[in-house]
Amino acid sequence: MPTFKKTIQIALLIAGLSFISFISSAQKKYATPPVMQANWSEDYEPFRIAGNLYYVGTYDLACYLIATPKGHILINTGLATSVPMIRAHVAALGFKFSDIKILLATHAHYDHVAGMAEIKKLTGAKMMINEKDAPVLADGGSSDYVFGYKGSTFEPVKVDRLLHEHDTVKFGGMKIIVLHHPGHTKGACSFLFDVKDEHRSYRVLIANMPSILDETRFPSMPAYPNVAREYANTFAAMKKVKFDIWLASHASQFGLHQKHKPGDAYNPKAFIDPVGYDTALNDLYRAYLKRLDKK
Repeated sequence: MPTFKKTIQIALLIAGLSFISFISSAQKKYATPPVMQANWSEDYEPFRIAGNLYYVGTYDLACYLIATPKGHILINTGLATSVPMIRAHVAALGFKFSDIKILLATHAHYDHVAGMAEIKKLTGAKMMINEKDAPVLADGGSSDYVFGYKGSTFEPVKVDRLLHEHDTVKFGGMKIIVLHHPGHTKGACSFLFDVKDEHRSYRVLIANMPSILDETRFPSMPAYPNVAREYANTFAAMKKVKFDIWLASHASQFGLHQKHKPGDAYNPKAFIDPVGYDTALNDLYRAYLKRLDKK
């Protein structure tokens, strides 16, 4: 698809040049994130997942665009340096970046929200996040129960709407159900919604997988006294969620690169993988139990 790739390259160049000054100042202003991986910044060709749902993220940091007649919803942004890439991806798919009206996040860690402030400025979109992660987003991560010791690692973002368990975000015909799945952060959330194409409808789960950071201590931490119990509740809740397609905050968590290659034809069935979900969740649960045994 040479024309498609050319479009992305040109859009990336234009967006990148306008973004240089912002990145330079941001790097001086905010603390260096505790962990960085090369594939978090690596480009990945955007594509249609199912119906009006599209992948616009990097090789591993998953970002999703839900296109509607009234404007678009963006879920996660990756790093601050990913903004030009996301902007180019949205344009390459035939949509206007300026039409993004709502910003959502699976959780408030820098690798998923560091671009939120800039995208909010560029588009005027409304930022919505779970009430427990709103303070972390508002202080650039300095109150995060694990990474807060680093200080602010991203530009703070003003939240326009606080979300709670089983709230529904309604926009442009979409109804996105918020599922509070705490542990990885206090306000970590998954999103459940329906999309449809010419053939059928699909119930989609964008899952915030309950991975456990090395720094997390069970059964409790000073900044998160009930962390072990919240993880237990999240595992129990996630085992009960019903869906057709599942995705996650990181491409590696749901096996994106085994299910889709750049240039592949539209194929929603590739992402219908209940066994993969159960396996991933069970692996994380075993890691949780092992960590409990070491307390």
